[in-house]
Amino acid sequence: MKLTQQKVILTIVVWLLAGPQFLFAAEDDLYDFLWLDPDKKVYVLQNKVYKKQGKFYANIGFSRGLNDNFQDTTGVQFKAGYYLTEEWALEVLYHQFSNSDDDSFKNIQRVNGSIPFVRKIEQKYGVLGVWSPFYGKINTFNKIIYFDWSFGLGLGQIATESNATTASSSVTADIYNDEKYLALLGKTSFRIHATQNVHVGLEYHRDSYRAPGPTVNGIPGTESWRTNSEFVISIGFSF
Repeated sequence: MKLTQQKVILTIVVWLLAGPQFLFAAEDDLYDFLWLDPDKKVYVLQNKVYKKQGKFYANIGFSRGLNDNFQDTTGVQFKAGYYLTEEWALEVLYHQFSNSDDDSFKNIQRVNGSIPFVRKIEQKYGVLGVWSPFYGKINTFNKIIYFDWSFGLGLGQIATESNATTASSSVTADIYNDEKYLALLGKTSFRIHATQNVHVGLEYHRDSYRAPGPTVNGIPGTESWRTNSEFVISIGFSF
């Protein structure tokens, strides 16, 4: 009998302690998952700290090229956007790049006395739709860090210059000509919140466009899909 009373008291204490946590969840914090049993529901026990809906944002960042053949590529990023909802935003971006010959380019030139085919990325600009389905927090060194994880897809234009018309000639001076291509822009990014109005961005970009290879014996190279990848770290402001 005594043991039964202890169980009842323990049950009441647990219920009283746990009760406020469950009551804290409002109706807006209730999510229905169709793939679960219809009677099962999941409650969020904490309100979202950093709201995005209805806010503008602007970022400036530094980029590093990841797959440029024979070039070391760095650049600056400017982007701005507006969150239509908590999950969806419309974004415009502009990237300006700087290129220099890497060691592979210099070694080919020094050993073989030849010039490789090079296409340099000069600029990139476009419009993307950004989807932010994930948000969360990490407790590190007793400091809670809030973040969002998003994906972006859109269209833009990539401005390049290449030596496609002269790379195969051993008697013609190496000349770079300006080019422009329509591109499919894709990215994934983390937004780490420092304050309500300041955040740090970490992004991976991978863009695809169709461009020809080098001209050989007066015949233009075959057009095929090319990619441009880069990593960007930025600081941004929301308002």
